[in-house]
Amino acid sequence: MAIIEQTIFNSVGNKIMTKDKEILIVGKMVEPLILILDNVLSFAECDALIDLASNRMKRAKIGGSHVVSDIRTSSNMFFEESENEMIATIETRVSELMNIPISHAEPLQILHYKTGEQYHPHFDYFTSENVVNNRISTLVMYLNDMAIGGETFFPSLGLAVSPKKGSAVYFEYFYNDTRLNELTLHAGNPVEVGEKWVATQWMRRQRHRDM
Repeated sequence: MAIIEQTIFNSVGNKIMTKDKEILIVGKMVEPLILILDNVLSFAECDALIDLASNRMKRAKIGGSHVVSDIRTSSNMFFEESENEMIATIETRVSELMNIPISHAEPLQILHYKTGEQYHPHFDYFTSENVVNNRISTLVMYLNDMAIGGETFFPSLGLAVSPKKGSAVYFEYFYNDTRLNELTLHAGNPVEVGEKWVATQWMRRQRHRDM
């Protein structure tokens, strides 16, 4: 009999209550745990994040080496920790949603994909055995609607999540069974029409912030 791996996430039924929001679970895969969530961000928060980030975007880099690569052709930026009241509110909500203390969070990242841009299949966790404080979970929040393309695609699972403004996809990869972690291989499919904006939160196994 297979052993069911422990999950980080904590929810009852199809709703998650944070201090300021009722978030809906509209899709679920059990192992590895992948959740499609609605009402994570308000439309006003989505628009404000794009406005705040627009003039701070730079070509995105990959991995611990922080190199520019055709594997990832988008642009990105990171907010300072609790940079303003809205960022602090979102960070608190995300921490409650992901069931991990905010002290384990990396800075909130904003990504922008223009038409034709994409992120080829990759893992969010670091594959080097030398990493002491690895990532354990991801929340990708969609800041605008996409008509064609731009899905978050899990090729090993045949699962594609279409961007929908205010919604999100959550997945975790801290399992003892490395095969489950490897199933979280994912990509940002090419944007075929328009542009794509997302906010990404990564959580670490141990404290990451100085707070």
